[in-house]
Amino acid sequence: MAQTVQRLLKAQVLRWQVLYPFFASLFCRTLSEHIRYSIPEEMEKGSVVGNLAKDLGLNVWDLPARKLRVNGQKQHFTVSTQSGELLVSDRIDREHLCGKKPVCALTLETVAENPLNVFHVIMEIQDINDNPPHFPQNGINLQISELSLKGSRFGLGSAVDPDVGVNSLQSYQLSSNEHFSLVVKESPDGRKYPELVMEKPLDREKQSSHHLVLMALDGGDPVLSGTAQIRINVTDANDNPPVFSQDFYRVSLRENLPPGSSVLRVKATDKDEGINAEITYFLKTTGDNALNIFNVDPQNGEIKTQDHLDFEDTESFTLGVEARDGGGMAAECKVILEILDENDNNPEVTFTSVSSTIAEDSVPGTVIALFKTEDRDSGVNGEVTCYVEGNAPFRLESSSKNYYYKLLTDGPLDREQIPEYNITVTATDKGNPPLSTSKTLTLNIADVNDNHPVFLQPSYVVYVPENNPSAASIARVSASDSDLEGNGRVSYSIVSSDLAPLPLSSYVSVNGHSGDIFAQRSFDYEQVRTFELTLQACDSGSPALCANVTLRVFVLDRNDNAPNILYPALGPDRSALFDMVPRSAEPGYLVSKVVAVDADSGHNAWLAYRVLQATDPGLFSLGLRTGEIRTARALTDRDAARHRLLVSVQDGGQPPLSATVALHLVFADSLQEALPEMKEERSSTSEFQSEIQFYLVIALTIISILFLITVISAIILRFRRSSNPKILGCFSPDLYSKPTIPPCYEDGTLPYSNQLRLPSELGKYEFTFMKSNDQCSVGQNFLSNSPFDALASYSSEMPNDLQSNPAGNEKVS
Repeated sequence: MAQTVQRLLKAQVLRWQVLYPFFASLFCRTLSEHIRYSIPEEMEKGSVVGNLAKDLGLNVWDLPARKLRVNGQKQHFTVSTQSGELLVSDRIDREHLCGKKPVCALTLETVAENPLNVFHVIMEIQDINDNPPHFPQNGINLQISELSLKGSRFGLGSAVDPDVGVNSLQSYQLSSNEHFSLVVKESPDGRKYPELVMEKPLDREKQSSHHLVLMALDGGDPVLSGTAQIRINVTDANDNPPVFSQDFYRVSLRENLPPGSSVLRVKATDKDEGINAEITYFLKTTGDNALNIFNVDPQNGEIKTQDHLDFEDTESFTLGVEARDGGGMAAECKVILEILDENDNNPEVTFTSVSSTIAEDSVPGTVIALFKTEDRDSGVNGEVTCYVEGNAPFRLESSSKNYYYKLLTDGPLDREQIPEYNITVTATDKGNPPLSTSKTLTLNIADVNDNHPVFLQPSYVVYVPENNPSAASIARVSASDSDLEGNGRVSYSIVSSDLAPLPLSSYVSVNGHSGDIFAQRSFDYEQVRTFELTLQACDSGSPALCANVTLRVFVLDRNDNAPNILYPALGPDRSALFDMVPRSAEPGYLVSKVVAVDADSGHNAWLAYRVLQATDPGLFSLGLRTGEIRTARALTDRDAARHRLLVSVQDGGQPPLSATVALHLVFADSLQEALPEMKEERSSTSEFQSEIQFYLVIALTIISILFLITVISAIILRFRRSSNPKILGCFSPDLYSKPTIPPCYEDGTLPYSNQLRLPSELGKYEFTFMKSNDQCSVGQNFLSNSPFDALASYSSEMPNDLQSNPAGNEKVS
């Protein structure tokens, strides 16, 4: 029971371990869309702002898969993929980012994929006292009349401090002197500017100039300051300063106002006369780049633009205009210029997540990209709408906030028809006239293995001459696959053949990459004339798709076999042994026949027989196609008894191949008459002759014994027929009716032969007398008057190693 409870508890723990990430991801989506951080400016690179992953509710081990990152026009921050901490990656200058805005807050977009989420991080940049106050001009020159009254005031120009709040300009200090004191005033926009107040009248004759130091202080810790030198020249009496018609001027300007346009004309008057009443106007710097955008006519006080205005850069300007008379007395007024927005900024389209490749089997509604739109204009000029141009199968889906869009598929995709889409997204604002921006996204359609390989031919036939070189290419098959890369990479193999039971690998092989068919051996037409292969082409997709094709190989015959002489049998010197021809042979008598075969076929096996050499060329004739050797005329007394014929057998191939055989013919009516001729040919050594004589003696002895047996048998048979059968009843008729006679031997190729062969390798004679195909006349040979005829009959019963006649023989007439 306890074990069952423990298993249930473990299963419950595992279930919570599996479901916890899922509920955690759902919980993270319910978090506030905005996360706020506050950091001081000028933090070192690599400084940790906070643990963004933890604040977003993301697991650290999911960060590589989620690809958590921060988007922005300039990457001031990055996210650590190991810890999920938000780090400073670039210098953060609050004054550069926000200028004089009291609150500097950057809105960062944090994107996490798988699933796709967008979070907003507000980064508030706190000002530090990193900029001291400074005066645009290091020296201030004043012309003050000696008649200036006590309490007269002289503008000194404001110092500039880019910092804000307590770190900005707070106060001014004047070096100690007895004639002047300092008064600090504040303009409507909050800027402080100093004025010099005369505390004691001047006397040019006593002191014509005065040197003072004006110091500007901020409220930082520590306090930073900047100084300017004041040079006062005492002039003669000019007791009325210029007076502006109003201390502050306020004008609204449209931001598309061209350079050179008139903005405002200020007016100052002076009660003095002459040169002391001649007023000159000057623009005094305010530290916001106004002097580069505006100028004033020194004579009439007309203020004009000299550069373009941009509401998105600066929404208002404050100008200081000074009117100075000829006596050196001056007055100052402030001109506040408000810039009105115009629809002069095209909408901006920024892709925060883009998929450059999508599978062709993606279902409709697959997210391709996430982008946002932004327009620097304000009001209706900054309202943006988006759409996809053309008829591509894509659509847009806006998020809860109008400036975020998803680009989705809106139909099936087929890479084989359209492998790439150039998707153009257009954003248009609602200004008058409206402005638009287009961004083109290139989307590649990734291949899916949905096409089988296709062979270029439905079947293949190849003709290969025999004796081809081993490992040579005999054919090539090719298949194409409209898919890409691995899905379209085709490999080839041989799946079956009709060569069984012969091993396929010993005949052909295929290159799996190129489809080349290689012969693994030299083909022999006489062994294999044709065979069929089944080849398969498969792509490398998963799963692989395949196609089959048949390849029929025909082996073509070549003239690679020379004629082979079957008869007569040849010795080592390519010559036959002796054939004996009777001297009474008539013209046309069949002496012998040369039988040859050729393993080739067709013209390569057509044989022609020719006489190359002959002792007497006119005595014999040779059949061109039959190979039969016949007498061409009757033998005369002047003709030699021994003749030699060199016969060539040539096939009809190109080039032709041939074989030769030398035939030895002896004209004699008996073996005793032929022996001297044969002895003369073979009398090279006495040992050889003695061996011949030995065998002749044995042969004559055997023939004699057989002859006596035959005579006695004939006498007994005749006596039995003429006497009382009871007396000779013991002699069975069967004993004489079936004498021992060798069977008729016939090859079917060589019908006639009468040959006495002398094999040199045995060093002894071998006698063979052939029989006619038409009849077996062994009995006649036994009863012949000539002992050599009996010897011929006996030779047919000799052992095979002593017989030399492979074909049928014809009795010599």
